[in-house]
Amino acid sequence: MIRVLLVDDQVLLRSGLRALLSAEADIEIVGEASDGAEAQAMVAELQPDVVLMDIRMPGVDGLAATKAITADPRLSDVRIVILTTFELDEYIFEALRSGATGFLVKDTEPAELIRAVRTAAAGDSLLSPGATRSLIGEYATRAKPAAMSPDLDVLTSREREVMVLVAGGLTNDEIAAQLVISPTTAKTHVSRTMIKLGARDRAQLVVYAYETGLVAPGWTA
Repeated sequence: MIRVLLVDDQVLLRSGLRALLSAEADIEIVGEASDGAEAQAMVAELQPDVVLMDIRMPGVDGLAATKAITADPRLSDVRIVILTTFELDEYIFEALRSGATGFLVKDTEPAELIRAVRTAAAGDSLLSPGATRSLIGEYATRAKPAAMSPDLDVLTSREREVMVLVAGGLTNDEIAAQLVISPTTAKTHVSRTMIKLGARDRAQLVVYAYETGLVAPGWTA
């Protein structure tokens, strides 16, 4: 059973999400929060598998709540999916940098929302290649040019290669096909890369690839 916490200041939206997700046999809504402060307390108490987090809320917003939750090692298994009205939002970029698993626009189709919850619960990144490149490219270009970080020295040449492909939005199976290795080996390389760089998940690995200059905005796999 996938345990989900809903966080949004709009009661109507929470009710809609609850009705939609509760209808699925493998999803359980364990709680609802109306702001970031309440969300932090409930996540600590309930430790849900997935948090659907509104990014813009009065008081403590979703970004601050996401940073607090992802910074707590006791909550490392909690996956946060950001809910937003606009894809190109600097708040989303900061949330991904902090360790959010991905993001969805609020007018996402019901089937896509359900799939996203399951994907996040499985520990996979919820980032479409196009949206990721647009978002990270938009905000990476506003910052000063990134230099190759010394932190990347801990990676092997193969791990760097795999990290570039992850940043391009490729799945483990697609990485395996491109590098002519097994999907299991590809998954192992991705996991080792995340461990070495301290990345919470694939989404954070993507941001890290751009911020260190390993991948340039506008690049495609």
